Formats: sequence, structure tokens, C-alpha cells
Amino acid sequence: MPKYKQVFDEMLKKNKTPFAEFKEIHDQYTAQPNKWKKEFNQKGEEIQIIIRRFENQLCRHSENGGFGKFTSGLAEKFWEEIRIQ
Repeated sequence: MPKYKQVFDEMLKKNKTPFAEFKEIHDQYTAQPNKWKKEFNQKGEEIQIIIRRFENQLCRHSENGGFGKFTSGLAEKFWEEIRIQ
């Protein structure tokens, strides 16, 4: 399994509750954007902080390993995995 998928799976496993809460708010926001916009944005900021923390963890390992030029591609694959979910 690629490293970005391992980090993605670890992120989901360690943060089940915040991601489940965000999914619930996301579904409500999709149905009624004006009503759920504030909650969606607040929870979305929390989720982005979690994602960025794991993205930094992933990219730090590749930069320290001498693969700095591949870091942007690795980050993009990580974000693609997030968008799929």
C-alpha cells in the first residue's frame, strides 16, 4: 500500500468522530446550504487542520528522505484520496 494511503487510513482511524460529525453536517448542508453554512464552515476548519497535520507528516518524511521534488505530487495524491471519500 502506498505511503499516502497508509497516512490517509491512519488519519481516518485516529479521527473517526470528527470526520463522522463533518459528514453529517456536510449532508445537511447539501440539502439546506443557508441553514447549515455556519456549522459547515466551523467543522470544515477543524477537519482541514486535521488533514493539514497529516499531510505535513506525510510530506515531512519524503523531504527528509531526500525526495523533496516528489513532495508536491505526494501531497496531491493524498488530497485526491480525501476528495474521493
